[in-house]
Amino acid sequence: MYTLDYLVTTSTCDSEGRLKLYSALQMMQDCSEMWIDSEPAARKFFNDNNMTQLLATRQVEVIRVPRFKERLTVTTSIYEVMPMYGFRNTFIRDAQGNPCYRTWSMGAFVDLATGKLARISDDAIASLTLEPKQEMNYRGRRISLPKQDGTVMDPVRVMHADIDYNRHMNNANYVRIAMELLPEGFEVRDMRVEYRIAARLDDLLTPTVYSIEGGYIVSLAVNGQPSAIIEFLQ
Repeated sequence: MYTLDYLVTTSTCDSEGRLKLYSALQMMQDCSEMWIDSEPAARKFFNDNNMTQLLATRQVEVIRVPRFKERLTVTTSIYEVMPMYGFRNTFIRDAQGNPCYRTWSMGAFVDLATGKLARISDDAIASLTLEPKQEMNYRGRRISLPKQDGTVMDPVRVMHADIDYNRHMNNANYVRIAMELLPEGFEVRDMRVEYRIAARLDDLLTPTVYSIEGGYIVSLAVNGQPSAIIEFLQ
């Protein structure tokens, strides 16, 4: 398990002084990325083989939204590993240890040179510390788009500020863009994201918004193909 401590600061809050979901996702990503430092054998394998792990799907349960100046602890741990995929929990807890966000995610192991899926060795898998699967409401990783037509919105260009060191759009930025399309006052209590095709600098993301029971699905497409699909439920 890997842990980072945070303070809810001005830049992470919305107009009401509440932690933005976008900012919470960034905290989760930071902790998940830094986790590799706690697994030196796995870090060496990835470095030696020019590999990385890219997020394929994430589900977030919002229990309580923290407020300005609250102290938070983010923990991440892996509970299952297969040759091409890994599964982890990442929780954000308040100062009393109560969960504010419960998440699970799946990452795909990728060859950085080819961008294709790659296998990690049995020795690398054996070296990893597996933790118990945390309690939350686990939902499927696949998000099916509704059959009815959605509302197509104006395209959004991928900017320099959206790109991370993997040279494609950072995972949290898809959610940031999609949330701008939700109705005013919509309170997200459960969110799923399925990442399909990485968006890159200057790509145009075309959003399509679908109304579903209890919430919305937003598809962000590049050249007609979904890059990311995000489901928001109240």
